[in-house]
Amino acid sequence: MEKIGIVGYGAYIPKFRIKAEAIAEVWGENADKIKAGLGLTEKSLPAKDEDTTTISVQAARNALLRAGIVGKKIGALYIGSESHPYAVKPTAATVADAIQAGFDTMAADTEFACKAGSAAIQMVAGLVKSEMIEYGMAIGSDTSQSSQGNALEYSAASGGAAFILGREKKEIIAELEKTLSFTSDTPDFWRRGLQETPEHAGRFTGEPAYMKHVLGATQMILSETNSKPSDFDYAVFHMPNGKFPLQAAKKLGFSTEQVKPGLVVSKIGNTYSGSSLLGLSSVLDIAKAGQKILVTSYGSGSGSDSFIFKTTKRLEEVQDKAKKTEDYVARKEYVGYSKYRQHMAMVV
Repeated sequence: MEKIGIVGYGAYIPKFRIKAEAIAEVWGENADKIKAGLGLTEKSLPAKDEDTTTISVQAARNALLRAGIVGKKIGALYIGSESHPYAVKPTAATVADAIQAGFDTMAADTEFACKAGSAAIQMVAGLVKSEMIEYGMAIGSDTSQSSQGNALEYSAASGGAAFILGREKKEIIAELEKTLSFTSDTPDFWRRGLQETPEHAGRFTGEPAYMKHVLGATQMILSETNSKPSDFDYAVFHMPNGKFPLQAAKKLGFSTEQVKPGLVVSKIGNTYSGSSLLGLSSVLDIAKAGQKILVTSYGSGSGSDSFIFKTTKRLEEVQDKAKKTEDYVARKEYVGYSKYRQHMAMVV
């Protein structure tokens, strides 16, 4: 059967940061305890004029640079996010216009909490595999929301990544060997209509939610492909904090060394729909030809998507054609709490 896979990818993370200490000071919390509990020290936040759309546009342009194609070639564009600027008006249409995709481009927004971006990859993969389109783009992007003083405020971050899938063998940089999903009605995190920020079920979000689905999806894909953890060079698990993905890896038999290259949460926080996708882009930035990557996302509500990719020799040819994930991680401008709230509210 004809192979399909990633032909281009790109990331974008805003430059602004706020340290855990700056948030803890406002609420009278112990910053060291917060950092130890979450496994992170700071997070990214958008500029006053940045949102899910602008983040998606820049990530998409970087993906096009690596793919070496123009926007007109994109036959479908799906954007997963929990923070689409409009309740009714597709982010995907604006981004498609910005990258000069054609009027015949299939475009829509997806929603499944933090796995909306990985679900978009599956949708695009199906369209490419069926030969309905030549190339498709999937994006996971968020300017994550949290209520003031909530534990989520320490981790909810901003950023995103875009992936272009195609089926031309000489263009594929990471072949998609397998993907599947594990889904159940487990309401651990939610945001009802007209609510500005989400609510969560506290510790319930760990074992019966995140762990059940991440472990379930990963074990399923390993079983169906007769694979074992040692077959992989890298593993990326959704990163709501710095601890859960490491705990999941240990339970599954993956080493810390396999996980750390994609553990961007410890540097920028949880970018929700962009989380596992930024982990994948970070790994692709450093991977060599012939390496295997396992990715398992997680979205509250609840579900996980698992993927197995195998890199090709073309990957190393395109890695330097656009800014790498670490380039965006490294550029920083710190703000205090009042500025942070202005940025999140887009107040000038």
